[in-house]
Parts: sequence; C-alpha cells; structure tokens
Amino acid sequence: MLCEMCGKEVEATSRVRIERSVLSLCAECAKFGTPLDPPPATAAAATSSGPRPAVGATRASAGPRRLEERDLYTEIGELELAPDWGRRVRLAREGLGWTPEELGKRLNEKKSVVLKVETGGIHPPDELVRKLERLLKVRLRAEAGAASE
Repeated sequence: MLCEMCGKEVEATSRVRIERSVLSLCAECAKFGTPLDPPPATAAAATSSGPRPAVGATRASAGPRRLEERDLYTEIGELELAPDWGRRVRLAREGLGWTPEELGKRLNEKKSVVLKVETGGIHPPDELVRKLERLLKVRLRAEAGAASE
C-alpha cells in the first residue's frame, strides 16, 4: 500500500484525520493527525467485520476487465466531405434567408470563415462540419465511395 502523505510503499496504512481530510498513512506520517481506526497488523489479519473497503478497491480485486479492442473507423464507415459541400452550405443558408453574418453568429464563427467555407477556401474541421450540418439541416459528408458521385 502507498502512504498518501509521503508516498512510501508500506505493509499497512491506517486512516488518519489531518485537519478536515481523511488519509491512509504509514505509521511515521500517522503521528501528524488523529487516528480514526487502529492500524491493522497485516493485510492478512484484516477481518470482514472491519470497515468496508472503498468501491475502487473491490473493483481492483475483482480481476482484470476484459475490454474488446474496437476500430471506430470500420464501425462508422469512412465519411468524407461531399465534393460540392461549399455549394450545399451556401444554398442551405440562402434557403433559410440568412446572411453570412447571421450564419456566422449562429455558428459562433466570423463572417469570413463562413464565406471561406462557402467558396471552398478552407477545409472545415470536423466540429464545424457537425455544426453546419445540424444548424442548416443539410448533409455535407458522404461515404468515401459515394463522394465521387
């Protein structure tokens, strides 16, 4: 076990209150506070009638968790921006009757960013693409094979 004050690896720790904090400390550091429970003799001598272990301690002793390795790119498919994504943004904005300034305010972006997106002057980051799709209710991404349509 590790002492939460000095960081030493020790056989056993005891719970000690120092000011308003409760820490698990080694015997040397325990003298700086008020003991809350008697120090255990050894880890093997602990009985089930003692204090309940913390939630993290029970999970750690339950054994290793089995996590499956997942490849998110194969699950969601590869999406790319459609070839005419800039035109789609402009048409959707005009369809809603918004100016580039209005769209910029709603996206929390500058007017110049909106104009560059519409002309294809910049490749928008994924977060901006998601905002545009949600706000304008238009699809800007397509499957990698379908992007050539």
